[in-house]
This record gives sequence, structure tokens and C-alpha cells, in this order.
Amino acid sequence: MATVEPIAALGLYVHLPWCTRKCPYCDFNSHAASDLPELSYISALLADLDHDQARITGRPLESIFIGGGTPSLFSVSAIASLLGGIRERVDLAPDCEITLEANPGSAEADRFAGYLAAGVNRLSIGVQSFDDAALKSIGRIHDARTAHLAVETAQAAGMERINIDLMYGLPGQSRRAALADVEQALEHGVSHLSHYELTIEPNTLFQRFPPPRPDEDALWAMHESSLALIESAGLRRYEISAYSRPGAECRHNLNYWRFGDYLGIGAGAHGKLTRGASGVIERSVKHRHPRRYLAALGGGDHEARRGPVAAAELPLEFMLNAARLLGGFSEELFEARTGLPISVISAPLAQAEERGLIRRKRGSILPTERGTQFLNDFLILFEPQSPAPPEAAKRAPVDRDGGPPVL
Repeated sequence: MATVEPIAALGLYVHLPWCTRKCPYCDFNSHAASDLPELSYISALLADLDHDQARITGRPLESIFIGGGTPSLFSVSAIASLLGGIRERVDLAPDCEITLEANPGSAEADRFAGYLAAGVNRLSIGVQSFDDAALKSIGRIHDARTAHLAVETAQAAGMERINIDLMYGLPGQSRRAALADVEQALEHGVSHLSHYELTIEPNTLFQRFPPPRPDEDALWAMHESSLALIESAGLRRYEISAYSRPGAECRHNLNYWRFGDYLGIGAGAHGKLTRGASGVIERSVKHRHPRRYLAALGGGDHEARRGPVAAAELPLEFMLNAARLLGGFSEELFEARTGLPISVISAPLAQAEERGLIRRKRGSILPTERGTQFLNDFLILFEPQSPAPPEAAKRAPVDRDGGPPVL
């Protein structure tokens, strides 16, 4: 194996697992609660970071993403304590991107202004829809008026970098209704939009009781029409479900998609680190349930598991992330981030090119429109000893803003 290029900077994902009520489509590690253990949980998060510090000596944080759950349920003082504690332990890049996820139902002017003063410089608002009936159909606790007010409140508080999360393919949704959601989001003039299809995930209420949803043709029409509308407003699609104005891309997510390193602290959070001397890539997972997580940290046991990624799995691990980028990736990046020569994936790349899923240009691998649409057909080529992909193509799953780091 070649030497893995050292990655100086890294990201930090912080998981706050509580929400007011769990949505029927949600498969994230979230737990409904009315009484948040703010003090004990913030202390546990910082103790968690203390355990991981030895592995990141001298490496500044380029980004912090506080996800959930609903992090905006936490008070300003709790978020300030969290960010203050992180700064005491780890160096932050001067322009460190600090994102906090917010639910429209917890939007308050003083709260958003307080988050900004504490260091949060990017807000990701889980709107999902601006239609009251659609919101009710997916179990959201806010209405359209509250969603609009949340974005306006964040802007009035001085938050310049705002992402709106939107979903399409909602129960009973028409193409016209899906486009109306996009139009209303664009009217707010935000710099970033995440637009993704509602999927029915295992172990969710919607899996047990599937709602009526648009068919495949209708879903594709929603996607194509929305894509054209978003790009006509000056937002560029740079990842399967992410759009931004120039320079407003989510740096935290770009680090994931470029197979960069990141720490994960909090219940169910996972991390990926490259060990400098050996180049071994390790993944770690924290205890999933908040009670177990808090108890484990109290006993000095902060991880559920940690282990190296096998060399045979690295090509697929890399592609699961980098193949989501519309701008593709370079052969050099693959070699630097995996420690493997590009020759180890010559065969699957040739197959992908033959099937019209990618094109190669001056050392770069670029997805075609077909490759983006049928990402799973591309990914399956990199599974260790994978069989030939099925003829029936399946579109790639998509994630919300900040999606990957929680089990």
C-alpha cells in the first residue's frame, strides 16, 4: 500500500440527539424529550473530545457541525459552553465554519442572535416544506408560517450563511406543489439549499405504515423541474442534493465527500481519522443511546467500537463519498486519501466508463448525468468481489445537510 497523504485539517461533528417529537420518516439517532440534560450532556461531549485529543495533536478544525435531533432546543448558554470548551481543547482555523441545525418550531430572535454571538456562523433550518398539509403528512410540528418566520428571524439576527432543507416526493404531493416549495425557499435569498427525496427507511413509522407517495415518473419530474428552477436562481448544484451560491458550499460536508478526516462526539456519532505514521484509516463509533453514552463516559468508556478500514474496503468507502460530487474527483485525491494506487480500481472505472456512468479527463473522474442519476450502479462496481450490477437501476439515496456522521 502506498503512503496516505497526511490531512492537516479536519472536521468535528457534534450530535445532540433530542427533539420535541420524532418524525415518522426519521431514521437518525433522535429521541423525543421535554427535559434536556443540558449540563451533563455538554460536560460529556467535552469529556468525549478530551479522549480524542491525543489523536489530533496539531490539527486545526476547519469545520464544526452541530446536528441532531434538534440542536436549537439547546439554550444559548449551553451552545456557548460547548463551543467555548471546544476552543479550549482544539485549535480552530481562523475561518472555521460552525453550523447548527435548527427546527422552525424553536426559532427565536434572541436565540439565533445568541448562537451567532457564541460563534455559530452557519444555520441549517429543517423546513422540509412550506405547505401546511405536506408538513402535517410527514409529522412535522411546525406550519408554513413558522417556517418562513424562522428563515426571516435568522436573517434578521445577522446570520449570513443559511441552508434550507427541503424534501420532495411527500405523501400526495404534486409536481406543482413541490415546485412551489422551491420557489418559496428561493424567495428568501439564502445561499444554500438542500433538496432531497423523501425515502422510506428501515425501522421508521413510515416503513411500518407506508404513506401514499408519487410514482417514479412523478418523482423524476419533480427533481428535474426543481433542479432547473434552483439553478436559474443562481445556485449551483455541487453534490447530488446540495446547491449553493459560489463560495457558500458547506465545507463540513465537502470534507466528508472528499474522504477527509473528522471527529465525531455525542451519542451515536462516528468519526474517521488517518493515523499519520502508518497511514491506517480508522473509524470509530460512540455509544448510541444517550443514557448509555452518558454512563459510559462516566466510566471512562467513550467508544462503542473503533477499528481500521480494510484495504479491500477503501475503494468503496471512498466512492460512497466522492462519487456524490458533481465536479468529480481526481486520481491524485483517491491515491492521497486511500493510500492505494489508482490502478487498483482500473477495472471498475473502465466498466463505469463503458456504461456511460463516468467520463475521464486529464486525471479526473467526472460523473455523467446518467452516473449521477444512477449512482448505485456505479457504487456496486467497487464492492469487494461484487457481482455484476442488476439491470434494474436504482437511484442513489440522498442526505440532508450534514447527514453522514451518526449511526
